[in-house]
Amino acid sequence: MADIRINALFEEGHTIAAPLLARAEYPWQVLSEISDFIIELGRSLPCEEYTLIADNVWAARDAKIAPSASVNGPCIIDKGAEVRHCAYIRGSAIVGKGSVVGNSCELKNCIISDGVQVPHFNYVGDSILGYKSHMGAGSVTSNVKSDKSLVVIKNEGEEIPTGRKKVGAFLGDFVEVGCNSVLCPGSIICKNSTVYPTSCVRGVVAQNSIYKKDGVTVKKI
Repeated sequence: MADIRINALFEEGHTIAAPLLARAEYPWQVLSEISDFIIELGRSLPCEEYTLIADNVWAARDAKIAPSASVNGPCIIDKGAEVRHCAYIRGSAIVGKGSVVGNSCELKNCIISDGVQVPHFNYVGDSILGYKSHMGAGSVTSNVKSDKSLVVIKNEGEEIPTGRKKVGAFLGDFVEVGCNSVLCPGSIICKNSTVYPTSCVRGVVAQNSIYKKDGVTVKKI
């Protein structure tokens, strides 16, 4: 059974949200706290390094935000991050140091860790993306089941209820998701794993694995 605890998915120190992640054992347990955490943290950020650019929106002074981007609070855009043309940040989002939120991407209630790339036509909602993870063009996190029932995490036969209607995906550090893939509600891709393009992922992909089509998973050599 894969280890899907926060400390197994994300190495400490690669997100400004580290104090929030330290409060819980599993990643979905912090989703309801992201908004309040951003507001609390934002008010304490040093003004010589960050500036309040809109209501409850703090951006590092060296962050690049395209004029066409729509950024709504609460939100923190950390140092060296880039928010590109027509990106849409709906709120309750943290964009990590050196991360890229690309053209026509949409973020909502999520933590984008440092060095993450969501560069082309991605949707990330109710999710956490680990350090230097990457979502290929058109890949998305699906955060609501078609029957609107509560999301359950399925981990090699074990079923863990989240108690939440909206849960997206959790990508561990250095995860690579191929183009036009769909990560179904409650998907967890553990550290150093790769998802093939055009995949539909359900459940948990173990660490150091390659997820191929139709749910076939092999270990990396």
